[in-house]
Order: sequence, then structure tokens, then C-alpha cells
Amino acid sequence: MELPLDHFRLIGVSPSATSEEILRAFQLRLDKTPDEGFTYEVLTQRSELLRLTADLLTDQDSRREYENLLLNGASGLDLSSNREVAGLILLWESGSPKEAFKIAKKALQPPQTPALGSSRESDLTLLAALTSRDAAIQEQEQRSYSKAADFLQDGIQLLQRMGKLGELRKNLEEDLVSLLPYRILDLLSRDLKDSESHKKGLSMLENLIIKRGGLEGKNKSEYSNFLNQQEFESFFQQIKPFLTVQEQIDLFLELQKKGSSEAGFLAFLSLTAIGFARRKPEKLFEARKILKKLNLSGLDSMPLIGCLDLLLADIDQSLARFLSSSDEKLKDWLNSYPGEKLEAICIFCANWLENDVLVGYRDIDFKEIDLDSWFEDREIQEFIEQLENKSNRTILNPRSQNQLKLKTQESKKDLNMDTEFNSDNVEEGRLPLPGGVREDGQQIIEENIYTDEIVKNKAIQFYKYAIEKVAELKFIFGEVLENKRIVARSHYLTYLYAFLILFAFGLGVSFLRNNFKKSLQEKEIIENSSIINENKINFKKELNQDDMRQIPDKPAMILSERIEKNSFLAEEITTTSPSIEQIKYLVNTWLDNKRNFLAGKGEINLSKIVQNGLINRLTKERQLDIQKGIYKDIKTNIENIVLLNQTASRIAVSVDLRYSEKILKTNGELINETTFTPFLKVKYIFGFSNNSWKLVDYISGV
Repeated sequence: MELPLDHFRLIGVSPSATSEEILRAFQLRLDKTPDEGFTYEVLTQRSELLRLTADLLTDQDSRREYENLLLNGASGLDLSSNREVAGLILLWESGSPKEAFKIAKKALQPPQTPALGSSRESDLTLLAALTSRDAAIQEQEQRSYSKAADFLQDGIQLLQRMGKLGELRKNLEEDLVSLLPYRILDLLSRDLKDSESHKKGLSMLENLIIKRGGLEGKNKSEYSNFLNQQEFESFFQQIKPFLTVQEQIDLFLELQKKGSSEAGFLAFLSLTAIGFARRKPEKLFEARKILKKLNLSGLDSMPLIGCLDLLLADIDQSLARFLSSSDEKLKDWLNSYPGEKLEAICIFCANWLENDVLVGYRDIDFKEIDLDSWFEDREIQEFIEQLENKSNRTILNPRSQNQLKLKTQESKKDLNMDTEFNSDNVEEGRLPLPGGVREDGQQIIEENIYTDEIVKNKAIQFYKYAIEKVAELKFIFGEVLENKRIVARSHYLTYLYAFLILFAFGLGVSFLRNNFKKSLQEKEIIENSSIINENKINFKKELNQDDMRQIPDKPAMILSERIEKNSFLAEEITTTSPSIEQIKYLVNTWLDNKRNFLAGKGEINLSKIVQNGLINRLTKERQLDIQKGIYKDIKTNIENIVLLNQTASRIAVSVDLRYSEKILKTNGELINETTFTPFLKVKYIFGFSNNSWKLVDYISGV
């Protein structure tokens, strides 16, 4: 037998080792005899091989001759048959378990099979078991989990065939079971071109989940001791991004059939993801159908179904779903939102899609959620139009037209805001007409007499004026109204558009009133301008010019107090149409106070310019930092600010912000440091509330 081993590796020294180093290594190897259960005969042969190697390498002439052979391309050691097993043991000890296992396995097969019951058979079987396990460990360290499993399986099969070492075989089987999650990860993470490996990984994943009793792990299985529920959930989160959205749909639907409720919810999310990402609105109906049948403890499905209704342009029904939610915090947020509820629902839906739906798929990668592009898509528009036509034909038949009931606008408001919405009243694929819910299989349409009689007659007259105001009212009625084709095709949006026309008319009256109020304010400002200018001149003499910030229409006293307290004071902006500099002032005030507060330099009082929700969120962040014994050193500087859109009640700006953050322990020790290069892009949203502008929210990275 020729072993892939030279004398230097056999004894465990480098080719440049001295005679003294060789003798020392020889003695250490003799003293460290394997105690796994090898026979005395093979261990004696091992010692003899080590002695022969030491003699060869410590003799100058013999060593020189051997080194010349190596230089001329000689490799491997030829061993006699009675020393083959001892040589394999030394090969294993030299760090080559894979090579040792392959040779031992071959030696146990015909025609080399040793005599049954001989010491050679016993030693080779033991060596094969030990080397298969060490080879698997070596492959695991290189993250080749599938190859590691192959070594373990070969070792198990060999021991089964030989009928020996039952305890050691059990250990190999346990190792193989514990390796399964890593094998699945290895197979699924490979390139999709390796379809066979990917298919094998999918099959193994499904079998693992089924044996565990679904995603919930209801069954006691062989994997329970190696993969508890918490470990499985962590493992599954790593696996999920390597599956395509269709693979996840197929997997979760199959698991749901076998009784896994959590799989049903994940199937709902996956169907929603493919519906939105691939512009397949019919998938949203499948998703909604699954969600309505689920009975998950603690799941509030109403806002989720409401998001699907919104994507299908059924705004009335979407709002009803949200108002039927059992989540009081969600309803409080919706009712206290500074803008219209429709915009709040759009924001909720976009955040839900971005954070919960369109994540964790191999073939879906959304940088930004754009509801505009969804509603502008021709196929989406055609689908919604067909859906509405189908609803009309199915529900609004001649018999039901005779049963239409007219209600006042106040009754309609009460129904939309206060009635508990029953999701079972809406059949799949048959959305009710706007204004009410089904009653005894018929559609009740609530219409305001004035809207029906007056607005319809005046619609054409005000059409041109309304078109000019659509852009300003976009904030109030949401991004859906931007696409006129959808508006024209929806019965509900026809009424909404008519209301928009009347609102535009009222807005004109409001605009004149605000202009009159503004003129009075400007007059007052002119009367006091001399005092303000005098204050600015006095304080500018005392302040360092590097710390000065120009704040239009603000007395210099604010700047002086900022220097004393190392932060901007929270002064309201009450003008109906603030300048970009005034908006910049609000952003700077927020950033400076936030920086000082998170650094532990005092309290924060920004209720005049920041909505309470943001203040509470900042307070919780600081309380958590205090519990951890840390504080934050934040540095910011506004490089550029751009107005995105502005209406009478909403302003959105995009800010290029130079931002760096250090997290430090209270003793000053640096824990982490983050710097955005060249800058961090942040979108700030302001709402007009209680006669002043307040920061409502901000979104980083957009």
C-alpha cells in the first residue's frame, strides 16, 4: 500500500527540522498512543514505523538521500501489508482523516476484505468510524456541510454492514441528525443553476418541518434535542431569503394543508408579496381568502385586509377595516394623525409592505415602495375596472335598484366611523359598491341628496378649477387620486371627486381668509421690525459668527439663548406658508435638542414643534440607553434641503445630512461608531396643527 504521506509528516515535523527536534517529536508520538480501542498488534506496528522514520531522518546520509528522492518527484510511502493499518493510523493522526477514511473504506470492501473476526478487520472498522467523524468535522469547519454529511452517512453504512461498534454508530447518527439544518442551508444557498442541490435542499427542509409537527414544532421528533423551537425559528430566518417567493408559497400552502397555522399566515404574506411585486392583483384575493380563514391567537387581521383593500382601490372598505381593528393604539394613531385618514392608511400600508411583506425572498428586492407606480400600472387599472364592472353586474341588478335607500351624509359618516365592520359580508372577487355593506344579499347605497342632485349638476362647471387644485389636495386624499384613469373608472371615486370639487371651492374661500390674516401679521411684523433688528445687532456683537444660524422672522434673543443652553429653543412657526429657511430652522432645532438629550445633557421640551409621538419615542430611546449604561455623541450638519411638496396642512422636505454617531459607556469608553459617507438622506414630514407647524415623522435613507 502506498500512503499519501512522507516521513516528515508521518512523525510530525517540518522538512527543515533538526535531529534534536525529530527525536523530541518521535518521543512525543510514542507517549501519545491512541486509546480508542485499537489492538496491541497494530499499535506496536505504529511505534515501529515511527522508530524507522526517526532513524532515517536523524542519519545524515539517509536523510540526504531521501530528500533527493523528494526533490526528484517521489511522493508517498510504500508499506508492507502487515503495516498498512498502522500507516493509516499515522495518516489520520497527521491531519488527513478524509484520505485515511477513503483508504480504510476501500480496504474493507472486496476483494481486499480482511478475514472475518481478525484483528485487521477490527482495527480497520474502528479506524473507518473515527476517520469518517473527523472528516465530517473538517468539512464542517470549511462550511461544506453536505460533504460532511456524506462522510457520516458512509461511516454509518459501513458500520451497519460490518455489524460492529453499535455505540459509535449511534454517535455518528446523532452527528448526522444535528447536521441537517446546516446541510439544508448549504444546499439552498448555492447558485440557482445548481437545480439538483436546490431541489434536494427544499425536500429536506419540508421533511424536517413535517417531522417537527409544522413550523410550530408540535411533535416530539429525533430533532428535538438538537433544534428546539427558538433555534429552529432562528434557523428558518436564515433559510428563508434563499427561497424564491413561489417556492415559499408552495411550501407554506403544503404545510398549511397539514395543519400548520403559522404556515398559513406566511402563505398569506408570500401571496401578497408576489401580488404586489409581480403586479398580480388576483394573488391579493388569494391572500385575503387565506387570512380570513386563519385563527391565530393575538392576530388582528383587520388592518392587513384593509391594506389589500387599499391596493385594490377600495378606499371606503379599507378605512372600515382599519376602524374595526382591535388594536387601540393603531386606532388612536389613525384618529390623531394630523392629515387625512387616507394618507395615514397609505403610510401604514407602505411600511407594512416594506418591513413585513417584501422581505426574505431570493427573487424580490425592493429599494422603495411606490404606491403611485402600482396604481399607474395599466394591468392594475384594467383589473380594478373589470372588478368594478363585475360587481355592478352581480350586485346592482334591476330588482336591487328598486330597493336603493337614500341616507343623509351624517348617517353615512356614522356608518363608516362607528359600525363594527364584518369581513364575512364581503365575498371574494365581489367588492360592494361604496357607501354601505350587504344586507340580505343586496347592496344598500347611501347617498347624500345634496351630493346627488347638486354636485352632479355642477361637476362640469367646476371641473377646470378642480383640476388645478388636485395637486394641492393630493395630501388629503392620498396618492391614489393622482391617477385620473382610476378615478374615472371607480363609482366610489366619482363621488369622492365630486366632493373634491366642492372642497376646492371652499379652499378658495379659506385661502382669501388666510391671506387677510397674513396681511395683518405682516403689518404687525413691520411695526416691530425696528426693535427686532436692534436686538439682532446687539447680540451679533457678542456671539461667535461660526455659531450663528439665520432664522427668518425670529428675534436674535433666540440665538443668544441657544448659545447659553447649547441647543435651539423650540419656537413655533405659525405662518401658513413657511419659507425653506424656517423649515430648516425646525429641522435644526429638532436635531440639536435630540443630540443633547441623547448625550444626557438635560431634558427635552419640543412639544411646540414636534408631535408627541416622536417625543415619546425619543424619551424611550434615552431611557433604554440609561438602562444599558450608555449615551450617544451625535454630530449633524445640514448640507442641503429640498422642498418635496407643500400644501396647506402638510410639508415634506428632503435633507442631505452629514451624520456621525458614537455610542459610549458612561465612563467614556467607545463601544461603536457610525458615519454616513458622504451624507445621510432623510425625509422630514411636517403637519399644520393648532395653528403651527410640527414635525410629524422622518424617514431615513429615502
